[in-house]
Amino acid sequence: MLFPILVFLAVALTIGGVSIWLMPTRTEQRLQLVAQPAGRSPWTETAVKIVGPFAQLSSPTSDAELSPLRVRFLNAGIRHPDAYLLYFGMKTLLPLGFAAMAFFGMRAAGSDGGVVFLLWLAVVALIGCYLPNIVLHLYIRRRRREIFENFPDAADLMLVCVEAGLGLDAGMAKVTDEIQVKSVALAQELHWTNLEMRAGGTREKSLRNLALRTGVEEIGTFATMLTQADRFGTSIGESLRVFSEDLRHKRQVRAEELAAKVPTKMLLPLVLCIFPCISLVILAPAAIRIVRMIMPMLSGQQ
Repeated sequence: MLFPILVFLAVALTIGGVSIWLMPTRTEQRLQLVAQPAGRSPWTETAVKIVGPFAQLSSPTSDAELSPLRVRFLNAGIRHPDAYLLYFGMKTLLPLGFAAMAFFGMRAAGSDGGVVFLLWLAVVALIGCYLPNIVLHLYIRRRRREIFENFPDAADLMLVCVEAGLGLDAGMAKVTDEIQVKSVALAQELHWTNLEMRAGGTREKSLRNLALRTGVEEIGTFATMLTQADRFGTSIGESLRVFSEDLRHKRQVRAEELAAKVPTKMLLPLVLCIFPCISLVILAPAAIRIVRMIMPMLSGQQ
């Protein structure tokens, strides 16, 4: 029994030693994290390497044409430097893939070539071409809505910090730490603004960049209000109080507007899904009874 135990221990120790030798140490992991730029991941790098060559077929060549797209990426919270390669690569590959799937699907269904066949292929390819635009638009709208709904709370918290004696920069840093529990997107944008001001940027430019990155109109108004308060020497606390009240009123009006749209949006599901079921449940027994009574009378039976 001693020999098998020694063999087992030797194999186990060998496997464990090789695993420890191949496993990166904590220092190596930290160096890899430091060397890897922010916003990058192995999956993203692999996707960019695969899709990137196809992006040259549809991507613009000048930086002036890419600047609005980069702003849209910032509005969506995408900060990867090679995001435009993945975007234009998908705009190249998705039409081809969708058209190929539609071609084989229609062939399998027994459809012969013709004008209708080519029209369907063109429509499917067009959907694949515009699908990245739709996805990016949905990301931007969701992020803007999150920032807009949580920014009044951030403005109220900033007002409390300023009235408690903190400076605007310190109050913004405090708001960044506290608002992270409720909105990660808004906390990230405020954090980038704090880092920009610490790096030596002016407050006016940092706030303008904040409004540009978020794409929310109210944050642009917030930046203009703080800039004018610094320039003319007015009270920041009073300005924040008036601004926060107006922002809460806008959020309430938007909530009332969305609530007023609910009956109109529910009309189509009611007409198509609920009303036919209710009509079937209510009228089916009466229809069955009428058929049972009228059919014998029509056939001459008592």
